[in-house]
Amino acid sequence: MIIVTGGAGFIGSNLVAALDARGERVVVCDWLGKDEKWQNIAKRDLEAVIAPEQLDDFLEHHTGDIEAIFHMGAISSTTETDVDLIMETNFRLSRKLWLWCKENHVQFIYASSAATYGDGSAGFKDDESIEGLAKLKPLNPYGWSKHLFDRWVARQKSRGGGPAQSVGLKFFNVYGPNEYHKGHQRSVAEQIYPFAARTEAFSLFKSNNPNYQDGGQLRDFVWVADCVKVMIWLLEHPKVNGLFNLGTGKARSFADLAVAVYQGLGRAPLIRYREMPAELQDKYQYFTEADMAKLRHAGYTAPFTGLEEGIKLYVQNFLAAPDKYI
Repeated sequence: MIIVTGGAGFIGSNLVAALDARGERVVVCDWLGKDEKWQNIAKRDLEAVIAPEQLDDFLEHHTGDIEAIFHMGAISSTTETDVDLIMETNFRLSRKLWLWCKENHVQFIYASSAATYGDGSAGFKDDESIEGLAKLKPLNPYGWSKHLFDRWVARQKSRGGGPAQSVGLKFFNVYGPNEYHKGHQRSVAEQIYPFAARTEAFSLFKSNNPNYQDGGQLRDFVWVADCVKVMIWLLEHPKVNGLFNLGTGKARSFADLAVAVYQGLGRAPLIRYREMPAELQDKYQYFTEADMAKLRHAGYTAPFTGLEEGIKLYVQNFLAAPDKYI
């Protein structure tokens, strides 16, 4: 069996779809809540769906049956202020699962985040050394919790031993189907779509940095299907270990993204600009771009989907389709 924590979430459910298509016995560990999140996994043929509080018992009763754990579950909001909740979910649970996989010789692939890079002043190179990680300064509790676990894994590896495979993935700005439940944490592409569909203007943030025009703030936007392909490749290559960036390696502007959404519907872009909220101004990243050399050096050769192509796929195959779920 393969366990996917956060398997009903955005990236997790896309991964579950791919694993299901391969004929894997998939266990989803997640809370479904009272909204439409259940639809993210409604099409899947699953071995089990368990709540996070049931995970310990499940692991105890299925030791020997589990091939891999994809740990995608996390408090992923960059504005979450309950740091105790963040630590319990993003650090302590991650540490427990890593140690369980070590003890039982199970592959462990987990979600880190580009938020670990903070304002980017230390660069975006996925250096997993203890010294390299110490240079990074995340800007919010979410980024710090992910960074803390990356550092903990680095120390464990320095002492020798580990799971059958141990991989962390620093996801950059992922977009694609099944993110609809994420509220204000949805990708900007998904937030723009309803405005484009109504032929209304969408307001991007103005820039407070003289080096960037309004709408010129840059992000590494990555199509979720490409992220899934990397994770499946890692599952098939258990000798690959380490901490890797997962983006496209090509930063694009929010204005480019907005234009692509409107054009995906065959409409002229309508873009306005609004003031950035004061609480974000000191914590805002103006530039992120994944250095993808390390993953390429590890042997991953598949191309990444360009922004315009990915947004067109998202808009036409999902957002504008009768069924928007993968």
